[in-house]
Amino acid sequence: MRAIVYREYGSPDVLRLEEVEKPVPKENEVLVRVFATSINDWDWGLLRGDPINRMLNGLTRPKLRILGGDVAGRVEATGANVDAFRPGDEVYGDLCMAGFGTFAEYVCAPARNLIHKPASMTFEQAATIPQAGMLAVQGLIDVGEIGKGKKKILLNGAGGGVGTFALQLAKTHDVEEITCVDRASKLDMLRDLGADHVIDYRQQDFTRDSQGYDLILDAKSDRSPYDYARALNPGGIYATVGGQIRRLLQASLLGRLISKTHNKHIRIVALEPNKDLAYMNAQFEAGNFAPIIDGPYKLMDTAEALRHFVRSEHQGKIVITVD
Repeated sequence: MRAIVYREYGSPDVLRLEEVEKPVPKENEVLVRVFATSINDWDWGLLRGDPINRMLNGLTRPKLRILGGDVAGRVEATGANVDAFRPGDEVYGDLCMAGFGTFAEYVCAPARNLIHKPASMTFEQAATIPQAGMLAVQGLIDVGEIGKGKKKILLNGAGGGVGTFALQLAKTHDVEEITCVDRASKLDMLRDLGADHVIDYRQQDFTRDSQGYDLILDAKSDRSPYDYARALNPGGIYATVGGQIRRLLQASLLGRLISKTHNKHIRIVALEPNKDLAYMNAQFEAGNFAPIIDGPYKLMDTAEALRHFVRSEHQGKIVITVD
């Protein structure tokens, strides 16, 4: 089969399209013919080999050779102990904690990491959902407590995958105002999705405005936790789904202190892969969101797709299709 392979850390230039051995499913696994996948922060972190990823994936050379966590495709074969799926089933899920490997024509996935894809959902749409969708749901509901009086919401880095899902899903709750922050080129798209207010982060610093928010969901984490706390109303929650490592560490270390001294809560969303895929299926079929797709790119153009991702110019999720 064909796959995008890397054997050294670096830029997208180290990626190669190669012929590799087709995997064989173990007894609790499913062999999936990949039709679409998408790019996440972890793909970039594993490729460039930042310090934390080197600790997990090899100090000098990567143990993992094929990136890609999100997968949407069709079951080709199942292991002996798999009863939930049959060959021909259309499925999707997140393999970020199950070996990655979706930048390829085939991948083996534990059956527990997959869910049936609704017939009305395309493979490209399904590929956008697993990781970004889970972070949006878990950030808004599990950590952000959106259903508990959170009327004024701000989404920072709203034009990417997590933000575009969060914006649409937040509209299904009892909120009064949703403010979205991103670069100017994405603001029209965010207005079209239902944002009440938009901010170009290059022109305005929302942490220094007089506005206060009940919930901030952050996909960037590029400021001090005290800056975010300043933008919260009393009892408000700041929930980060990712960003700069040093800022995440600050949030972890200072969050409890800020909560005690300011009555404002600084929290980190710890991804639970695939937990809310059934919820996302129901929301999709109810017409409550439509994935925003950037691309799609072809498998052979994965390096260019990653360059586009690094420039942060994409709207929604960057999707790669596998012919």
